[in-house]
Amino acid sequence: MQDKMLSSRAKEIKPSPTLAIDSKAKAMKAQGIDVISFGVGEPDFDTPENIKEAAIKAIRDGFTKYTPVGGTDKLKDAIIGKLEKDNGLKYERAEILVSCGAKHSLYNTMQALLDPGDEVLIPAPYWVSYPEQATLAGAKPVFIKTLEADRFLLDPAAFEKGITGKTKALILNSPSNPTGFSYGREALARIAQIAVERGIYVISDEIYEKLLYDGAEHVSIASLGEEIKKRTIVINGVSKAYSMTGWRIGYAAGPAPLIKAMTSMQSQSTSNPTSIAQAAAIEALNGPQDSVKAMAAQFDKRRRFIVDGLNAIPGIKCVPPTGAFYAFPNTSALYGRSPEISSSSKLAMYLLEKANVAVVPGDAFGDDDFIRLSYATGIGEIEKGLERIKKALAAF
Repeated sequence: MQDKMLSSRAKEIKPSPTLAIDSKAKAMKAQGIDVISFGVGEPDFDTPENIKEAAIKAIRDGFTKYTPVGGTDKLKDAIIGKLEKDNGLKYERAEILVSCGAKHSLYNTMQALLDPGDEVLIPAPYWVSYPEQATLAGAKPVFIKTLEADRFLLDPAAFEKGITGKTKALILNSPSNPTGFSYGREALARIAQIAVERGIYVISDEIYEKLLYDGAEHVSIASLGEEIKKRTIVINGVSKAYSMTGWRIGYAAGPAPLIKAMTSMQSQSTSNPTSIAQAAAIEALNGPQDSVKAMAAQFDKRRRFIVDGLNAIPGIKCVPPTGAFYAFPNTSALYGRSPEISSSSKLAMYLLEKANVAVVPGDAFGDDDFIRLSYATGIGEIEKGLERIKKALAAF
């Protein structure tokens, strides 16, 4: 009965492993179990007060009706101003689409850009939704392995080698989820050159751009020349930088014909993003940015703490990330010491059940040698979680 009920595309899609781990951890917490969660990538800080007040004012002013499908002109102008100020990019309103989170922006992009049979190049490790969204569009995700020794950055030669007659797009994520590493200008320039020469579109996910450490600089690939800009769709939003995950505001900037098609698709699915959240997003982008810097400084302290703690555990090696709020330690030296921890998935389950610590297995991101830990939680919780991990692994 179920086989006949579900469409073929529904059968192909797998649930998010990050949310699956988080769901199990929350179920354990509901049973009264003290679980330390390094699972879902969500800032633990509250949304800044000025942003919340902007939303409250919008409610009191009656700004609670439909807006234009692609977002209000005022929010589009705020996004245009942000992209010019922060990234050196100039766009018109017709080149901007506001959606219900950056994930929705990515989904709209792939639905409008990709056809069945197209290939999408995805550097691995990758965020779990990239291949699934490409598959939903009928395209084929093609993975290009990156190396820990190269900070998990795409080798331009490997990129060019991966291009076939069916390749339509490349997905770049900088800073990266899950690895936490970001691309420098020189590496991006070579990738941009290849994309332009070979006629490849670049979907550039820049949602973590405000969270950079050790002097790392964010560079949008679209800023490296007019030709690559014409072939790039920049994806961003307010969730991570402003701790607004639940507000669901993301945006895409790109060629006007593609943005128009994406807007038409959105009009038939969700219509406009929430009016109140749009008002809050305007304040986030136009208002004071002190809270962003303060949160980034706290994440940096946690980053250093968790990396040092992980490297102090025998069998675990963690290269310090330069962005986002994820540590991506290599745990492969632990595999084989026991059937209980012979893979990243088994290790994650072992730590959840034996140590009451939630991490995400690396195989969910395309590399079984690693696990991902989000340090979007207090140092006290990080310290307690690391101690539990160390104790649980001591027997091996």
